[in-house]
Amino acid sequence: MTTLADTWGINEAQFWLRGVRPEQPVEHDSAAGIWNVYGYPEILQALSDPATFSSDTQRLVPELARNNEGNLVQMDPPEHHKLRKLVSHAFTPKVVADLEPRIAALTNELLDAVSDRTELVRDLAYPLPVIVIAELLGVPSSDRGLFKKWVDAMLASSNKFSLKERSKEQEEYMAKAMEQVQELTEYLLGHVRERRRTPREDLLGKLVAAEVDGAQLTDTEVANFGLVLLIAGHITTTMLLGNTVLCLDAHPDQLAAVRADRSLVPSAIEESLRYFSPFAAVSRATNREVELGGTVIPADQLLMLWIAAANRDPRQFTDPDAFDVRRDPNPQIGFGRGIHFCLGAPLARLEGRIALNIMLDRFPNLRTDPAEGPEFLPSPNMTGVSRLPLLLS
Repeated sequence: MTTLADTWGINEAQFWLRGVRPEQPVEHDSAAGIWNVYGYPEILQALSDPATFSSDTQRLVPELARNNEGNLVQMDPPEHHKLRKLVSHAFTPKVVADLEPRIAALTNELLDAVSDRTELVRDLAYPLPVIVIAELLGVPSSDRGLFKKWVDAMLASSNKFSLKERSKEQEEYMAKAMEQVQELTEYLLGHVRERRRTPREDLLGKLVAAEVDGAQLTDTEVANFGLVLLIAGHITTTMLLGNTVLCLDAHPDQLAAVRADRSLVPSAIEESLRYFSPFAAVSRATNREVELGGTVIPADQLLMLWIAAANRDPRQFTDPDAFDVRRDPNPQIGFGRGIHFCLGAPLARLEGRIALNIMLDRFPNLRTDPAEGPEFLPSPNMTGVSRLPLLLS
């Protein structure tokens, strides 16, 4: 059976997109030296227990270690709670809701520049969220070409991660990715130092002035904080918007339903997050021996939690391989769960809803280009279009 994943050339490692179920919800990959977790309840258990399943995974991968002060993704409580609280005010429901006019104006401005065809990622799905998060942080959105170069290099590998033997290609990719992370960090450090000299009211400026336990954050902490927000603040929305448009196009009955009833737009976005989860996997390290899914995992083991596979778990979702914009309930975990639930999830949902509604308003004949199919990110850890040519008239 040919699936959409086969048709579109999505990384073969993402077997769950091809109607295949794992033999077990928790499996040990002895060749790679890691544990793969695919089941929905098992992943919920791991995401809900940071004391056992640590986010500080770099301690198990010394060659990837870098100064992670301020990197929320790699932090555990109590430090995680303190830093997350600092930035959470930037993503309150009111702050996010107040961005709606700006997001709508940007969407229309970007779409004004296209004619009868567009490449969605280049023309809208990438620049829209980058401009929004750059304006929040206080860095020039005109530098988005630099951001794209750095982030693209971080996502360029098509190989699954291994703690053991790695090919020359994998080693070269990892070295290149770390180089790009460092370049982006240095870029942000320059802006942080400028805020020290000349305070401003943007998010970077507020972080520079903030205190935790009576002490100001270091430049590195603020820069790493900004790095996470800049990367995560646009990648998810870029993939969410592209994936949703593509899924609707591939299911004409669902697209017709959404066009006829715009109240279905939010649920279409939620179903897209389940069907093609942008961040297919997150990693955790065990702090102690633990039983997960009936399997005993020793301490100091690296786990890959395959959120995208969990979102296709038939124990949780009826008919999981069907794209259904009316799916209810839909407890998808595309944005994670627990203390590391995506901080920018409300903003990503808002950007997706506004942009999709405006596209449906402006382009009644919106459709994929039969002469040019979509292209997906090569990484097995991501599920998202990197290129999506569309016809508009």
